[in-house]
Amino acid sequence: AAMLRISLVLALLPSAAAFSGAFMPSVGLRGSHPLSIGARRVVLATPSSRSERARIHVSPITRMSYSTKEKGSFPSEEYRCFFEKDGKVVSPWHGIPTWADKDKNIVNAVIEITKNTRPKMEVATKEESNPIKQDMKKGKLRDYPLDIFWNYGMIPQTWENPKHEHPELKAFGDNDPVDIVEIGSSPIPRGQVVSVKALGTLAMIDEGELDWKVIGVSTADPKAKDINSLADLEKAFPGQIDQIRDWFRNYKSNGTYDAAKGWTGITEGQNSFGFNDKCMDEAFTKKVIEETQGFYSDLMAGKVDADGLSLK
Repeated sequence: AAMLRISLVLALLPSAAAFSGAFMPSVGLRGSHPLSIGARRVVLATPSSRSERARIHVSPITRMSYSTKEKGSFPSEEYRCFFEKDGKVVSPWHGIPTWADKDKNIVNAVIEITKNTRPKMEVATKEESNPIKQDMKKGKLRDYPLDIFWNYGMIPQTWENPKHEHPELKAFGDNDPVDIVEIGSSPIPRGQVVSVKALGTLAMIDEGELDWKVIGVSTADPKAKDINSLADLEKAFPGQIDQIRDWFRNYKSNGTYDAAKGWTGITEGQNSFGFNDKCMDEAFTKKVIEETQGFYSDLMAGKVDADGLSLK
C-alpha cells in the first residue's frame, strides 16, 4: 500500500503566516487531508489505501508536528492509529507534552473521537506505543448509544491514579489519562493534536471511580480569542456545559435520548458528579492537570505499579 511519511523539523517550522497561499504537490498520490495551522489550511496529499493512511497535524502554539498512520480497516478489531514525529513512532500518551502554554492554561489535546460520531475510540494504554483503537465490550466493538456532540480526547502525560483516593470525593482514579471535551464549533479528525484552552472541569464518578472531564476550546476556534475563563466559555457556548454533564451522566443509563425531549425513561445506570454537580473553574482545572501530571511522573518513575500499562 502506498504510504506517505512526512516529518517537519521543529526548528525549521515557519510561522502560520508563512503558509498564506502555500500549497504542496500531490506527488502522484490520490486524496488529500487539510493541515490546519492557526487559521490557515494547507492541503496535503495522502495515500488512497484504506488500510494504511498517513496524516500530518501541527500544534500551532508549541509548533510541534506529528503525523498519524492508520493500520487496518475501520471499523475493525485490528484498526490502530499510530503517531509519528520526525519519522519515528511516538506514544500520544508519553511522547507529547502536557502543556502547549501553561501560563494561559493551554494544553495539548489528543483527539480520540470526533464530534457527532459514535465509535468509542481511545488511546490503548496497555499496548506499546499506545495507538488509538476502538474499545471492546463483551467481545464486540463498542459504540456509544448516541453520537457524542463534542470532540473528545485525552491530555498527554497525565494519569488518574487508581491507588489514590481523592480526599474530598472519596473516589479512586480510573487508571487512564485525563479526558478532555473540546466544546468548539468544528469537528476535529481523530488523531489530531490540538491546542486547547482548558477552562473547566467536571468531577465525574463512574462506577465508583473518579474520571475527570476537562472542558475547553481549541485555540483555532473562531471564538477562542475571547475565551479565557470558565465564565467566558459559558457565555460563548451557552448551555453546553449543562449538556455535557447530562450526556455523561446518562449515556450508560437505560434511558433514551431525543433531541427535542432530552433524556427520558431513566431508572438506573446513571453516573454522578462531585462538588454538587458544579463545573469547576480554570484555576481548579490547572490544579487537576498538575496533580495528575504528578501521578504520571510517579508511574513513569516506578513509584506506582504499572499493572499492565505500557510505558513505552
